[in-house]
Amino acid sequence: MGEFVRTALAFPTVLFSFALLVVIGFWLLALMGGVSAHGHGGHGAGHGGHGDGGGHGHGYEGQGQGQDHGHGHGSGGEGLLAAAGLDGVPVTVVLSLLTAVAWFVSLAGSALLDGAGAHGPVRVLLGIAVLAVALAGAWSATWLLVRPLRRLFPEVRPLSRRDFVGSLCVIRTGRVGTDFGQAEVTAPDGSSAVVQVRQTGEDTFASGSTALLYEYEPAGEFFWVAPFDPVT
Repeated sequence: MGEFVRTALAFPTVLFSFALLVVIGFWLLALMGGVSAHGHGGHGAGHGGHGDGGGHGHGYEGQGQGQDHGHGHGSGGEGLLAAAGLDGVPVTVVLSLLTAVAWFVSLAGSALLDGAGAHGPVRVLLGIAVLAVALAGAWSATWLLVRPLRRLFPEVRPLSRRDFVGSLCVIRTGRVGTDFGQAEVTAPDGSSAVVQVRQTGEDTFASGSTALLYEYEPAGEFFWVAPFDPVT
């Protein structure tokens, strides 16, 4: 046991030993419900958090604003994972795999060096070589493991305003004209949002009436609506 501890605390294994302790502590907390294990890397489903005219807390991706709510290159860290081919699963999973594999490879390599009796500058140079092998091995193993794991974390596309086209809505203002109007629409997940609506004709829209969102205008960020009389 003493030899194992010495090897684990020697260069280069020590570089990964403390990181491994952090990883183990994190997953223990995750198992107990203390933290969330789903920090997605290259898979962050960005939901725009703005609603039109006082939305009901439902976030959806903006259109026509040049905003990037995509999956995969949202932040610098996620962009690096994507460039390394390690995107598509939570960042926590990727970092845990990298740390665990690097620690194991460096521990095995350090044990071999100790068994061969390497000491002094030679031991340091060989330790650097073990470190390089550990890093390369960690990336290779994680890259192979991430591929099948991606199926467990399917990509979730953020809800877009355009997804509301063809939906029924409830008018929430006293009138709807060419320059004013709001309506409440319900998303497939059951949440609701208040959106801006306009009409091209002279139809009468009373508050509480039902209308059809038939087209989205990205420049003005509003929907064109038409009266809808449900069949009774």
